[in-house]
Amino acid sequence: MRKIWYLVVFIFLLLGCSNDVAKSDEKSNGNVYEPIAGHKDLHQPPVPIEYERISENEVNITMTAQITDINIERHITYKAWTFNGEAPGPLVVVNEGDIINFTLKNLDPIIPHSMDFHAVHASPKRDFADVMPNEEGTFRYQANYPGVFMYHCGTPSVLAHIANGMHGVILVMPKDGYPTDHEIDREFVLIQNEWYKYNDLDDMLNGVPSQVVFSAKALREGDINTNGTTYDLKDTPLEAKVGEKIRMYVNNVGPNEISSFHVVGTVLDDVYVDGNPYNHFKGLQTVILPASGGAVVEFTVKEPGTYPIVTHQFNHAEKGAVALLVVSE
Repeated sequence: MRKIWYLVVFIFLLLGCSNDVAKSDEKSNGNVYEPIAGHKDLHQPPVPIEYERISENEVNITMTAQITDINIERHITYKAWTFNGEAPGPLVVVNEGDIINFTLKNLDPIIPHSMDFHAVHASPKRDFADVMPNEEGTFRYQANYPGVFMYHCGTPSVLAHIANGMHGVILVMPKDGYPTDHEIDREFVLIQNEWYKYNDLDDMLNGVPSQVVFSAKALREGDINTNGTTYDLKDTPLEAKVGEKIRMYVNNVGPNEISSFHVVGTVLDDVYVDGNPYNHFKGLQTVILPASGGAVVEFTVKEPGTYPIVTHQFNHAEKGAVALLVVSE
């Protein structure tokens, strides 16, 4: 009964907030808005992800659902529903065959949240179950396929939870590696996502995104790690040297739009669709990523200069989906 009560309250708050936003004269999401009841004045500092490998084939992972302000443009702050205070959430990396003991702590005081890992076989009702406000739940599953997979909150409305910021990527590294591992000089993780009017379910359902953005997630300590903003990967470009072969783990977490991933000034030497070594293609110009779709893309930079990384759906590039790669001698 308590779970049903929380869901009824959540739907009421969501619909009420949508009406409030619709009445607003502001066109930009997150600039001027009234947070839903229970989130007003709430800005929970990011809680780091907890990761512990307890055996060769088993890991413990703990994440938090929390409400944290995210700057998606220089002048726009979005009161995001997040995993660990990031949107997209922190990168999760496991190995093919790993058993994952996953704990979700829900710091949201009013809304249930959950975790849906695309990288596992699971019973959704049991293994992706809701965690009530101020509670935690632990689940266990195995990652049997290598690849670049989306994760997201699966609590209804799933669209609202994803669009409000509860999305991210889990990499399942292949046990035998990729055929091109010996050729790779640098690696990056890039995620594309969309932003809509703040918590406006009608806009998420029927509108077009206000921003379409890229973020970088740290694969190793010291790597660049950003939220989904229109400016971070322009102000602080990725870097490489002439002649290096670059590998990018990319995913389009949507929630609604397709990505046409393209790197200006080069050809994609090797592409592994969904990041699975079995799905190997060569010499592609653009990779289509459906909502939730991933890929490993590899290319060689042969000349110095600035290489834009875009979705070739240029209406979305104009809305922010451009990252820069600066290549020096």
